[in-house]
Amino acid sequence: MPTETVYGLACDAANPLAVARVFEAKGRPRFNPLIAHVTGLDQARKLARLDSRALSLAQAFWPGALTIVAPAMGGQRVCDLARAGLDTVALRAPAHPMAQALLAGFGRPLVAPSANRSGRPSPTTFVDAVTETGEFAAAALDGGPCRIGLESTVVALLDGPPRLLRPGSVTRDQIESLIGPLAEAEGDARRSPGRMARHYAPVAPVRLEAAAARPGEAYLAFGPTAAGPGVFNLSAAGDLAEAAANLFAFLRAADATHPEAIAVAPIPPGGLGEAVNDRLRRAAGHIG
Repeated sequence: MPTETVYGLACDAANPLAVARVFEAKGRPRFNPLIAHVTGLDQARKLARLDSRALSLAQAFWPGALTIVAPAMGGQRVCDLARAGLDTVALRAPAHPMAQALLAGFGRPLVAPSANRSGRPSPTTFVDAVTETGEFAAAALDGGPCRIGLESTVVALLDGPPRLLRPGSVTRDQIESLIGPLAEAEGDARRSPGRMARHYAPVAPVRLEAAAARPGEAYLAFGPTAAGPGVFNLSAAGDLAEAAANLFAFLRAADATHPEAIAVAPIPPGGLGEAVNDRLRRAAGHIG
C-alpha cells in the first residue's frame, strides 16, 4: 500500500498469523514493533490511551507523517505480535488518499511496515516495493511515488516527558512548539521501528561527510556540484525536503551500480536534516 512517506506491506493488525507473515516476508526481528495505521482520532481512541499531548499532536499533524506511541488499551485490536509484546502501541493516520480509502474500506487498523526486506532502504516507488516484497503480497496498490519519501516521525507519550524516538518530516521544532521540549529516546527506543544500528542499508558500505567520491565510489551529493557517472544529487538546490524525498531511491540507484562504497556529502543538521542524517547514520551502521 502507498503512503505519503514510503510504501508499506500491510495486513490486519489484529491477526497474529497475518502479522507473522509480514515479519517473515521482511525478515524482520520479532522484537521490532509495527505501526498500526488508522483513519484518524476516532479509531485511535479505541486502541490507546491518548493524553492531552497526544490529542494536540494528532489534531495538528493527522492525517500525516507523525506516529504516536501511547499506552495500549485492553483487547487485541493490535495483536501482541504487532506490538512486540509491549504495553504500548504505535499509531499513525496516513495522509495518502489511497491509504485512507483502504483503511476506511477495511474498517480496522492495518499494520504496514515499509515494504522492504529488513535493513534495506525503504521503497518509495511502486516498482521498488514490488521488487522487494511483492512476491509475498496478495495485492499491490500503485499510488505513484511517495511525496515525502522518509518514514514518519515517532514520538512516545508515556509517563514523564515526551520522547523523540525517530526523527522525520514532522520536525522537532514543530512538535516542541505544541507540547514542549522533547527528551531523547534512551530506553524507549525499542518502542519504535527503525531503531537498529544498521538499518536502511544498501549492500555497499556507506561513507558519510564526504567532500567528494574516492575512486570506485558512488556519490550522493547535496547542493551545486558537477554531474557525472556515479553522482546522484539528493538536491542540487540544497533543499532538505527534496533530499529526503530522494534519499532511499538514490541509495538504491547508487547501490545498483555496484560501487566499492557509497560516499555521502555533508547534510545540514537542522530541521528535516535531523531525519535525513539519522537515516544515513543507520545506513552506515553508526548508531544503535
